[in-house]
Amino acid sequence: MNQVFSAWSKVAALALASALSATCWSQGNSSSSSSSSSTHKKHSSATASHSTAGKTTHSTSHSTAHKTAAHSKSTHRKRRPLSAKARAKSHKLHQAFIASSQLRPMAQQLAAMRTPAAYAGVTAYARSHTGEASAAAYIALGHAYLLDRKFPEAVNSFRQANIQGTALDDYADYLQAQADLQSNSLPQAESILSIFAQKHPDSIFVPSIPVLQANLFLQEGDPQAALHVLDAHKGEAIANHADYQLALAKTYQMAGRMPEATQMFRHTFLGFPLSNEAAEAKKQLAALGATASLTVEERSHHADALYKAGRFSDAGEEYRALSNDPAVTDGLKDSLLVSAAACDWKLKRLNKDALERIPDSNDETGARRMYLLMELARDKDDGEIQRAIVDQMETRFPSSPWLAEALYSSGNMYLLRKDFPTAITDYGELAKRFPTSTLAPSAHWRAAWLNYRIGQYSEAARLMDEQIAVYHGGKEIPSALYWRGRLYQNQEHQPAMAAEYYRTVARLYRHYYYASIAQQRVAELGSVTPATVASLDAMKPEPIPTLSDDVPEDDPHVVRAHLLANAGLNEYIAPEIQAAEGGDEWGALAEAKIYASYGETWRAMRSMKRAIPFYTSAPIDAIPMEYWRILFPEAYWPTIKAQSEKNGLDPYMVAALIRQETEFNPGAISNKDAYGLMQLLPSVGRSMAKEEGIHHFSTNDLLDPDINIRLGTRYLRQTLDKFNSQPEYTFAAYNAGDNRVTDWQSIGNYSGMDEFVESIPFTETREYVQAIIRNEEIYRELDHASNTERASAAIH
Repeated sequence: MNQVFSAWSKVAALALASALSATCWSQGNSSSSSSSSSTHKKHSSATASHSTAGKTTHSTSHSTAHKTAAHSKSTHRKRRPLSAKARAKSHKLHQAFIASSQLRPMAQQLAAMRTPAAYAGVTAYARSHTGEASAAAYIALGHAYLLDRKFPEAVNSFRQANIQGTALDDYADYLQAQADLQSNSLPQAESILSIFAQKHPDSIFVPSIPVLQANLFLQEGDPQAALHVLDAHKGEAIANHADYQLALAKTYQMAGRMPEATQMFRHTFLGFPLSNEAAEAKKQLAALGATASLTVEERSHHADALYKAGRFSDAGEEYRALSNDPAVTDGLKDSLLVSAAACDWKLKRLNKDALERIPDSNDETGARRMYLLMELARDKDDGEIQRAIVDQMETRFPSSPWLAEALYSSGNMYLLRKDFPTAITDYGELAKRFPTSTLAPSAHWRAAWLNYRIGQYSEAARLMDEQIAVYHGGKEIPSALYWRGRLYQNQEHQPAMAAEYYRTVARLYRHYYYASIAQQRVAELGSVTPATVASLDAMKPEPIPTLSDDVPEDDPHVVRAHLLANAGLNEYIAPEIQAAEGGDEWGALAEAKIYASYGETWRAMRSMKRAIPFYTSAPIDAIPMEYWRILFPEAYWPTIKAQSEKNGLDPYMVAALIRQETEFNPGAISNKDAYGLMQLLPSVGRSMAKEEGIHHFSTNDLLDPDINIRLGTRYLRQTLDKFNSQPEYTFAAYNAGDNRVTDWQSIGNYSGMDEFVESIPFTETREYVQAIIRNEEIYRELDHASNTERASAAIH
């Protein structure tokens, strides 16, 4: 990511110009030409890391969005009118926002990087401006200094902010109090905290003040004052927070109430295992000599929580420390060491000799140990040893969940080896032995699909029927419904049944990959009347809640959130919006609109994805158009359109690929060293640049959107040409490499491109291909909706 930030100055310099030059959906989209055939959809995670560098051009115009939104499902809540005081505050905040608008790129750079150059840039801005613009810059500086633990500099910056302006004075005070506390400047902190609630009654920080006050009193050596503050709020929501409970524990400790202190430290450690407070509570328990108050089981559960959260290094340390506890029996010690070995395997540093030194046993510890040995054998491509271990586990541990893990891993290995019968056996055995396992739906589907692939159609049909009946809520159901329809159509020659299954896919999964293909299949069947299948009729689509696009832009909290973005205080944007009346209804849209207004398309999209993950099941008219435009932006549209036309590409295909690769983040650099919007390797970039006649090319040029799209579309065209203009092959190659796609093609005997896509053995690649095709389809639907709305508006 350092390479992303090294290019920041270039990115930031263009940010404001990019936002101002944004183009509208209404300008020229309907004339997009398509020279590539495509179909339909699903979703996978992008391979890129995303920087906070911002330089996107957002093409959605507010006017078009509001026009089309009127025909989408939305609700407008009747709000109380703003009071005169609130209107005045909103106006003041808006003026501060306008005054500091040019600070945004520099403040965002400072928040992300905190380099000397970043500090210098914001410092120069603060000194060359006055009033609220200067105040916002000083708050940005103070926030960065606080993160860097440079407390005197932070305090000085917050003081300067309060001298220059008042729009964000509660932020300046709250953050200064934190800096004062951490630098032990207690009188200064007390002077701020003692009047904070009275001075800033509407601040989002008011609920946090009691804990800061308690910590202040503790630093002053006054536990009774701390206890008085905390007791006054013990019935409020903050009492359930980790920082409150840790402060209460420390208060009891200082007051000499050791049993209560021990109990609260235990509660903090066990109740909030992933928090910073839990780590501090553990230290305090050790200092009190009270670690023994934690049972071995409790400490083990804590380590398990770390493991489940993916904190494998921390979990491994805890497992090993616990294994050395004299109170731990030999059997439990072995279990803890195996758990630590599992952490090492996740971290790719497991040593086989160390694992084998752990004694074998006939319990779950022994089962997990054997599972890890099986994974080591698979990693070394030692199929003979791997198979022998799985066979032993079936005999020794027939009901262990680690056998389920082993069978799934084994099935995957044989799938990649193209040994489909053996893969079917392992997947099927897992589904039969462990029908309630989280792995069962996937294993069952893979057994069904591989039976289809090897021509065992009756068994495939049976398994698909079972999949739909038993695992009806699983993500494999769209595939099961579609391919059961194919079997009815092609092998069983029951077109009415096929039509009903296809219709069900399209009805339930509106924007999934198989929905559009299913509609095509129905069209192929002609005038066939779908059969009536009660079990399918009973299946209901995911409910789509009514969403509000009625963001009160004049609400003081919303205006303040815009100002916070200018100051680079991104972590406070969402809490500030949620503090507004009705913020729980439209807050996600308000937050996303803030990012989108600066061209930070990727941030806006991520915010919206988190808020409405069900969008792929929703018809276009079920969600307000403003939400769709953030989920499917047309950033850099003039460049995409021009370069697509130049290379004979459909611009929606290019936009769909960029959306999946990087969410339109121009500064993205993946862990595989792929750069920019279209994720080009430096070697590919150099090759394409040479063909384009670009001289003096450097890798960082790939962070320039125009250059990246220019080179990326050329590379995409060449990849399409390699694979006979088949988008599915092309997208698979773009994600997994040409050689793998050629290898998958060599299996042959695909009855259609849909069969190839379902047969892609890498889940990431399969979902990537489906997602791009889905993205392209949604882009077309949105364009059609916009054109229809414009035509209707012209008539009236």
